[in-house]
Amino acid sequence: MSSIDYSQKIPNNVNLSDDRTLQRALEQWQPNFIDWWGDVGPEGSVDSEVYLRTAVSVDPQGWAQFGHTKMKDYRWGIFMNPGEADRTIHFGDHKGEKAWQDVPGEHRANLRRIIVTQGDTEPASVEQQRHLGLTAPSMYDLRNLYQINVEEGRHLWAMVYLLHKHFGRDGREEAEALLERRSGDANNPRILGAFNEATPDWLAFFMFTYFTDRDGKFQLCALAESAFDPLARTTKFMLTEEAHHMFVGESGISRVISRTVAAMNELQTDDVAKLRAAGVIDLPTLQRYLNFHYSVTIDLFGADESSNAATFYSTGIKGRFEEGKRDDDHVLKGQSYKILEARDGQLIEKEVPLLNALNEVLRDDFIKDSVAGVGRWNRVIEKAGLPQRLTVPHKAFHRNIGALSGVKVSPDGRVVSAVEWQANESKWLPTAEDRAYVASLMGRVVEPGKFANWIAPPVMGINRQPVDFEYVRFN
Repeated sequence: MSSIDYSQKIPNNVNLSDDRTLQRALEQWQPNFIDWWGDVGPEGSVDSEVYLRTAVSVDPQGWAQFGHTKMKDYRWGIFMNPGEADRTIHFGDHKGEKAWQDVPGEHRANLRRIIVTQGDTEPASVEQQRHLGLTAPSMYDLRNLYQINVEEGRHLWAMVYLLHKHFGRDGREEAEALLERRSGDANNPRILGAFNEATPDWLAFFMFTYFTDRDGKFQLCALAESAFDPLARTTKFMLTEEAHHMFVGESGISRVISRTVAAMNELQTDDVAKLRAAGVIDLPTLQRYLNFHYSVTIDLFGADESSNAATFYSTGIKGRFEEGKRDDDHVLKGQSYKILEARDGQLIEKEVPLLNALNEVLRDDFIKDSVAGVGRWNRVIEKAGLPQRLTVPHKAFHRNIGALSGVKVSPDGRVVSAVEWQANESKWLPTAEDRAYVASLMGRVVEPGKFANWIAPPVMGINRQPVDFEYVRFN
């Protein structure tokens, strides 16, 4: 179970050849996926040989191997963590019962909805990042972009396998629809708002991989608790791959900051115009990008108070982040949690049943994790001897989902009037001028060991290779 069979048309460790009907269905879906990748996958990558990691096992001690692979020859497959024969459900109303190997009829619609929503985010991010290879700041960064892209494609396969295997004709139709929707399309957009936003530049890409892929981590962790054992085992392996995506975001922003603070010290200034003239990204612009991507991402957790969240938990479909480490009864009836609402021009806390606040619990776990990373970025500024700091905006800032949707709140958590919001929006969120300036920096640098002026080199290369290694071979 731990090793992956690459001799088959679809690499897998799920004994696909034992189920000829399923195998045929997935082999019919495969060319549609390849066509989708060719249409909206990474532009200009088809003949490049890229130093990619490929999953060869689901054993954490040696699950991947690295090597140059032609992007068009990459082998996407279906990989699942080994099962536990006696696994039981450890939360909700079915706590203590055996985990489900098949979909219970009464939970079919909810499980399908969750799998489709998760599956839809994977191709969406590939579509959002389609053009970024044309403006890569280095060969090292180009390689990281392509690694993320192929793994998001692999994560789509993970969800499509579950749909095909467990949901019959409905599942096959949903799998087709996953290739038909398009990020940002007016007529057939992706399901979640953040996945219809443009990712036009590398600063947006690094913020997306730091914040939005971190949402992915928390959602996958909650699904890895699921009573539906195939979903739990699938998402556990997806998490192994997801860690690199967040690393690209965190280290990318850290390197942008490094270059900016070096220029601030060289020029002895924090003047935005002078720093832009020097071709680096000023800290106020970084802060506005941070505000935007953070606020768009925390909306992905859904409404603060949600009967669906309660249903998903009580039925065992979706747990909490690190459910097993929580010191409570794992049933949660009769418990409460505080959420925010705006009343009379103030943000106030309101007690609601904990089961109905589980989206907010997951959002708060995400916020804690995000704040820690921003603290690490601030240490780069601090080490440079500068007083400026990046901050995480209040969780009510710029919200478009739930009770706080449409409430005008400043980054420091004050409810403000429409007039005050309008007067300050350009200080709080990226402006057209900010985006145009960042876009103006986006020239392609792909000579080994060379980096665009606005970003510092990484501390070390990939898989212990030197920073100036030939990560991409252009043919």
